[in-house]
Amino acid sequence: MKLTSVARASLEELRLDYEDFLRQRGLNQWAREDPLRKELVARRFKTADEIARWVKEIGDRKSGLTGRSGPGRQNINSGQSTVSTKSTYSEIAANAALTLIAIACSLLDRQIAAQSKTFEQEGGFTEKMYRKRQQARKSR
Repeated sequence: MKLTSVARASLEELRLDYEDFLRQRGLNQWAREDPLRKELVARRFKTADEIARWVKEIGDRKSGLTGRSGPGRQNINSGQSTVSTKSTYSEIAANAALTLIAIACSLLDRQIAAQSKTFEQEGGFTEKMYRKRQQARKSR
C-alpha cells in the first residue's frame, strides 16, 4: 500500500510539471469536457507509439497539414513557419500526458482503496506471518 501511494504521489508531481510546462509556454490546458481529451480516452491506446501517432495526427489536423497539396490542402513545403506547429504538437502531447496521468491516478486511487479494505479485513504482512507461525506451532 505504501509503494502504491508513492507511485500515486510521483504521478501527482509529474502532473504539476506538465501543467507548469503548459502555463510557462502560454499553451492551453484541456478542460475535462474537451473533445480531444474525450477522444483520447475513448481510443484506449495500448502503446506509447499509438499515442504519439495520434498526437501527430491531431497536430496535423489542427494546423491544416495533411501531407498533400492541392485545392483545400496546405502544402507542407510551402515555406510556412513551423513554430506554431511545434507549439501545437507540444500542447497536444502535454495534454495527452495529463489525460493519461489523470487516468493512472484514478486507477491508483481505486487500487489504494482496495488495498486499504484488504488490510482492514485481513491485516498486513506482519500480522499474516504471525498467524502462520501460530498455526505452525499448534500443528506440532
